[in-house]
Amino acid sequence: MTAQSPKPETPRSETGVSAPETSSATSSRKPVEHDLLLAALPHPILVLGVDNRVIYANAAAESFLSTSAAMLKRMTLEEVMAFGCPLTALVDQVRMNQQTVNEYGIELVTPKLPAPKLVDVYSGPLPDQPQHILIMLQQRTMAQMIERQLTHRAAARSVSGMAAVLAHEIKNPLSGIRGAAQLLEPALSDEDRALAQLICSETDRIKLLVDRMEVFGDERPLAREPINIHDVLDHVRRLSESGFARGMRFVEDYDPSLPPVPGNRDKLVQAFLNLVKNAAEAIGDGNEPGRIILQTAFRPGVRLSVPGSDARISLPLMIQIEDNGPGVPEHLKPHMFDPFVTTKRTGTGLGLALVAKIIGDHGGIIECDSEPKRTVFRVLLPLQERVRGQKSG
Repeated sequence: MTAQSPKPETPRSETGVSAPETSSATSSRKPVEHDLLLAALPHPILVLGVDNRVIYANAAAESFLSTSAAMLKRMTLEEVMAFGCPLTALVDQVRMNQQTVNEYGIELVTPKLPAPKLVDVYSGPLPDQPQHILIMLQQRTMAQMIERQLTHRAAARSVSGMAAVLAHEIKNPLSGIRGAAQLLEPALSDEDRALAQLICSETDRIKLLVDRMEVFGDERPLAREPINIHDVLDHVRRLSESGFARGMRFVEDYDPSLPPVPGNRDKLVQAFLNLVKNAAEAIGDGNEPGRIILQTAFRPGVRLSVPGSDARISLPLMIQIEDNGPGVPEHLKPHMFDPFVTTKRTGTGLGLALVAKIIGDHGGIIECDSEPKRTVFRVLLPLQERVRGQKSG
């Protein structure tokens, strides 16, 4: 039997977990595989060992924390962040559950930062070394975070007061204008009669627009009940296939274990029908066959800040509407859910604003990711709360 020379023993930390290699051979190999790749990312990335000691920091992390990588590797996360930083509790949760956790709106404070920074955090165990935790930070300004979390509700409410005024101050005069045009029509010549009919049709169009805006002024609480979101999506698909999305291919990717959604079925149908209609119109008559993907999933790691308090609510129910249309123009992306923003020649710009209001009224949020050939509207909703004393079925 051929004798084999013993392998050099890997250095170990006090906890018994292998420490990162620091030999010259490793340093000449790892940069190609990891360092150069991670260093190219614009977001700060940290990798923590079992004792929360920093074992890797990319260039963006050095800049974000105003500390060199060499100095960071001498510190634990608790030493990098100020006392009580929620990032520490998030890492503990990842380590305990061995699951990826995303949190929006965490305020980071460190001794070297002149002011707190608001970030989205994406954290999870490394697949090949689950005892090591990777953290990626995405900095947000306060305005951006408010837009991400509450833009949709705020956008809807920005016209709610206007809607109430319009309903009273415009609809009544419109009725008088239409009535006067109808009274004049029989006595007019054929040429002038066409103008009277135009007045009637245009007043009807304005009245329809005001009716749609009145929805934004409805601040009554929703009558909620447990809703099977897949029944809602199936109903939306059937309506779409028989109408505006005729000839397009629908792909359903549902999580069968998804629990009920607390909400109003008619409102949810209205919201998702609007999203599917938006997708179908975006696809239009392109060269490629139209495809709309309806997807649901359970994402337990997504939590959202509640403005004005330290509370966070869980939004684990994800519903996505994806299309293979041309995508959203860059200049419109920040204003997707604002009222009166549209790319359609005959559009009112209220469809997505209404969707955002409905989702906001259900306690959820809506996001949009768009690039050519792939636009995704992602809705995140809370779980149905179990009534105290209710038995699980």
